[in-house]
Amino acid sequence: MAAHDGLRFDCGRVCLDLAATATGTRAERLAGPQELRAWLVGAGLVPQGTPLDGVDGRWLGRFRALGELLSRVVHDELRGRAADADLALLNSAAGAGRPPAAYAVRTADGALARRLPGPPDCAGLLAAVARDAIGLLTDAAARRQLRQCEGARCTLVYLDTSRGRRRRWCSSEVCGNRERVARHRRRTTVRRAPDAVAGQQPAPAAGNYSAGR
Repeated sequence: MAAHDGLRFDCGRVCLDLAATATGTRAERLAGPQELRAWLVGAGLVPQGTPLDGVDGRWLGRFRALGELLSRVVHDELRGRAADADLALLNSAAGAGRPPAAYAVRTADGALARRLPGPPDCAGLLAAVARDAIGLLTDAAARRQLRQCEGARCTLVYLDTSRGRRRRWCSSEVCGNRERVARHRRRTTVRRAPDAVAGQQPAPAAGNYSAGR
């Protein structure tokens, strides 16, 4: 799923969704507090309608830093092992705050909805994401589902829960579609090349000008 100016929520875990916003994956998607607010709601960290007036540049810097940390740790774990210093930072983030507890409340139409008792704090939300990453990286079964997108120049990592574990791209609509378009263009180019050669006229033989005299 994509939302609000290219924010992505299709990596399968909230920690991977935050890593997908980091620089080094593509462009920095958390461009300002407005994008961070949209990301917090889209990722499901806070319910729709939660007061987020406190989200400012300080929040933005801390979430960007955690996103870059998660990107490093996840990619390093895919290749081998993450640096001890990065794991220490991840553990510190996980213990630095208390994730907000949501309550079930009855809405006007009788349905149940999630609500927070008050505005969330930055450290608590960062801790929720960090704990999700620790849960993912320490779960052997989940780790086996981690994949890096095969799209050209895409470094996003996602959780492959597809049947047969054959998912190749972070998004079929984004990188998958780009690959299909590129494959179609390559096939079209290959088909056109023989036609272009067959349509060429042979060059006249050198010195064969007697008929014109």
